[in-house]
Amino acid sequence: MSAEVLEEIPALAAMKKYPKTLFYKGDLSLLKRPKVSIVGTRNPTNYTREFTYRLAKALAKRGVCVVSGAAMGVDAIAHAGAGEENTIAVVGNGLDIRYPVLNKGLIENIEKRGLMLSQFNDGFRATGWSFVVRNELVVALGDMLIVTEADLKSGSMRSVDYALKMEKEIVVLSQRVGESMGTNTLLAEGKATVITDVEAFASRFGQSVNANVEKDEFFYFCQSSPTFDETIVKFGDRVYEAELEGMVTIRNGIVRLQ
Repeated sequence: MSAEVLEEIPALAAMKKYPKTLFYKGDLSLLKRPKVSIVGTRNPTNYTREFTYRLAKALAKRGVCVVSGAAMGVDAIAHAGAGEENTIAVVGNGLDIRYPVLNKGLIENIEKRGLMLSQFNDGFRATGWSFVVRNELVVALGDMLIVTEADLKSGSMRSVDYALKMEKEIVVLSQRVGESMGTNTLLAEGKATVITDVEAFASRFGQSVNANVEKDEFFYFCQSSPTFDETIVKFGDRVYEAELEGMVTIRNGIVRLQ
């Protein structure tokens, strides 16, 4: 069963119009995590496939939730790379319909372990305009937009338009001259920055940690390497417990994740 999300999602205030209805299946706690939106072509090159997957995986290892649209190509690869428990999929149809059919297994896993979102009632089948609506929601949820490959005239570039209006940071994957003309044009126009090293980029969100570490408020606070005094003020004895558990180290007055 789909359920309506009743509480307001602050990130969606950036949209032209806040959704009248929003339905979900899955884990709403993912909305509270740092989020990055990843979009791109439905027909990626092997290079884009590999690095989209690596990028999503590197972000998930740092507790970042990957947001995408559950479509074929880059979307599906981003969800899979992050792992279903670290991803939000936004669709342009009712949540009782698993579309596209080829991604049915992936979508079912996200329903169980991640989060599915839709602005459309059960029974609604995707149309051209509903994908546009879906794209705006994908962009709004993320703290930034990453486009790994895109043609000049594509749905991904429409997502870029939304990101520009919302004043979101736009990042693209390094591509060869003559390929991915959409992302290369963004670079040429100074509208995006480029990823040339996946690990270096992902390190902006902290360090890679063991998958078993609980991704809670304390975890995200420590990802920024705060001072010991700041951590004590905010979390009290929790910092000592985390040190004993081997989760953090305290050196020279700085708290760092292990």
